[in-house]
Amino acid sequence: MQMHLSALNLYSVVIHNIINNKGERVIISKRVILHLVGSPTDQFYCDLSRFYADNCIRALADPARYTFQIAYITPNKKWCFPASLDDADITAAKALSLAEAVQVLSKQHIDIALPQMFCRSGMTDYRALLDLLNIPYVGNTPELMALTADKAKAKAVVAAAGVVVPESELLRLGDKPSFKPPVVVKPAQADNSLGVTLVNTEAEYATALEMAFAESDEVLVERFIELGREIRCGIIEKKGELICLPLEEYRMDAQTHPIRAYSSKLTEDAQGGLAFAGKDSTQTWLVNTDDPDITRVWEAAKLSHRALGCRHYSLFDFRIDSQGKPWFLEAGLYCSFAPKSVIPTMVKETGITLSAFFQQMVDETLAKPK
Repeated sequence: MQMHLSALNLYSVVIHNIINNKGERVIISKRVILHLVGSPTDQFYCDLSRFYADNCIRALADPARYTFQIAYITPNKKWCFPASLDDADITAAKALSLAEAVQVLSKQHIDIALPQMFCRSGMTDYRALLDLLNIPYVGNTPELMALTADKAKAKAVVAAAGVVVPESELLRLGDKPSFKPPVVVKPAQADNSLGVTLVNTEAEYATALEMAFAESDEVLVERFIELGREIRCGIIEKKGELICLPLEEYRMDAQTHPIRAYSSKLTEDAQGGLAFAGKDSTQTWLVNTDDPDITRVWEAAKLSHRALGCRHYSLFDFRIDSQGKPWFLEAGLYCSFAPKSVIPTMVKETGITLSAFFQQMVDETLAKPK
């Protein structure tokens, strides 16, 4: 038995004896899960990551199955390992350098990591660090995260696979747009609709470009696809099969709400704290299974998933025009596993609980090489 336990410890598995519902004593494994949280970029991304991760940790807490560890990175690039994401615990945790943090991580015997960082560096450099430390993690690789963080490059890849994308042009500071309005001006590298503007007249271009360039060195000017509908499609992998999830639709109005903006996704309270926006049934809803547009969107989403080389899960935004044709807008290849996050909301509609979905993703991650 001692040899058996030693072998299991190589995989960081904590052993527990429990009694099942038949009165039998069984052994279960307790996984050590690292939540990678924060941002070295700025306070906004740090708070965004913390907000999602805290909701996730509270929802998935299962002491009989998991031991959660938190690695929290601050905008000054310091690391700490707080007991929770509460202010007091973060303040009490010792600030460490990267070298010191790597030493801590190397001693924690982590089974799997859940990256919950949304800045560019968090989605790329810090995932690459997990690869260097040989820590498996749920979600897509840093190379793919870097690719899809650039909206123009992501569109080019899926377009080459046959997915329909809006015509667009890429601008750098000083370039002049050639497209006539209406167009959507968006930062080529930014998330949560920061800096995104619908331009209806030539006079609106200057302000829109200024806002977009404040978020990114490159700006995408994209032909506006008239409503239609705006849809999100999620995909999860299970034993090599791509499973398309129920579509999520967003309330849009051609006059007052023609595109999704930052305020459609997140809100801030008086103290600067973040909250989910537009999550009631009047703002977002899951599309009925008999909807005629579903099959076309699922087909485009599967093509996009395979073309990009996604793993574990993927999430894509589509604009559906008045003829029912889905147009690829962008990929959002992350999932925080917070209950109100998009993919968990879709998964819940299929009858799978959040905890079961998370366990499925853990199993998928550990079943395959990184």
